[in-house]
Amino acid sequence: MSTQTFAEKIAQAQDFLPINGTDYIEFYVGNAKQAAHYYKTAFGYQEIAYAGPETGVRDRASYVLQQGKIRLVLTSGLKSDSPICEHAKKHGDGVKILALWVDDAYDAFEQTTKRGGKPYMEPTTITDEFGEVKMAGIYTYGETIHMFIERKNYNGPFMPGYVKSESTYQPTDCGLLYVDHCVGNVGWNRMNETVQWYQDVMGFVNILSFDDKQINTEYSALMSKVMSNGNGFSKFPINEPAEGKKKSQVEEYLDFYEGEGVQHIAVATKDIIKTVTELKSRGVEFLSAPPEAYYDMIPDRVGEIDEDIKKLQELGILVDCDEEGYLLQIFTKPVEDRPTLFYEIIERHGAQSFGAGNFKALFEALEREQAKRGNL
Repeated sequence: MSTQTFAEKIAQAQDFLPINGTDYIEFYVGNAKQAAHYYKTAFGYQEIAYAGPETGVRDRASYVLQQGKIRLVLTSGLKSDSPICEHAKKHGDGVKILALWVDDAYDAFEQTTKRGGKPYMEPTTITDEFGEVKMAGIYTYGETIHMFIERKNYNGPFMPGYVKSESTYQPTDCGLLYVDHCVGNVGWNRMNETVQWYQDVMGFVNILSFDDKQINTEYSALMSKVMSNGNGFSKFPINEPAEGKKKSQVEEYLDFYEGEGVQHIAVATKDIIKTVTELKSRGVEFLSAPPEAYYDMIPDRVGEIDEDIKKLQELGILVDCDEEGYLLQIFTKPVEDRPTLFYEIIERHGAQSFGAGNFKALFEALEREQAKRGNL
């Protein structure tokens, strides 16, 4: 077993593609106006910018929401033959673009395409009275895109083509701070190929691996590898289904998303008890809590923690640890009718891992939901 710390593993990543973090995540959805209202009401995002027919954009409407350093872009096509509408028809509401904040978008495109990245958007500079944004994009798994965004010479609300939003409905935030990681689900026997792509094209390094012996229940299993860039600001775990007695959560996702895509987005908070309490009060639904015995074992399994275990139990928050500390996490139910995309709320106290000690409890909770849908 490796004795390297996560920092030592991350340091092995190549440095040809410096990434400062997630710039934005863009969803293609059936009704962006209603989706924006949901994310504002349920999760506490603030609307900051808009693009659509009123701003001269004829083929789509996009709402930009922000909370902490997290930016979501919710986009709908305006005609049935729009590629955006085709995406939503096939996949349901889902993530199309994982945009990465870089210092040099043109160089990021050159570095990745010469290493095998398939171009999505050639390097482009767009301008308005607030300055310029440089951008380029490549395909990753499924129909998902990595956009490279360079905005050091821009001080507008989002980017050229968008206007500042003047919405009077701006609910208070829920303490969400930044994107911790984004998990992708890929098809059978596709994980290693995707991992190799992140290594070769993006210069990422595999910092953690789980096989079906580690991530399993009585009924199902999956395999997962966590990819990270050189500073740890961008982490993309990749999941693949594994053989089990019944259908795993990854298989269910692939069936209903009709392909590979982003399974869940993990967002960080500094006070998970406060954040989850607030989210629940706004109607966000979470997976059911593990049994009482799970919480009885926390002192022996994890050690001393700052939080009240009884309160964590009431909310169904999970606890895990590694050599560097502990973490608290909880998962929402799917946020759409298709059992595809969901969210993780995570609070880290030194731990850099991904909750391996919680996998059994998490999977059993997921399977209970799958059984209700008749998909287990």
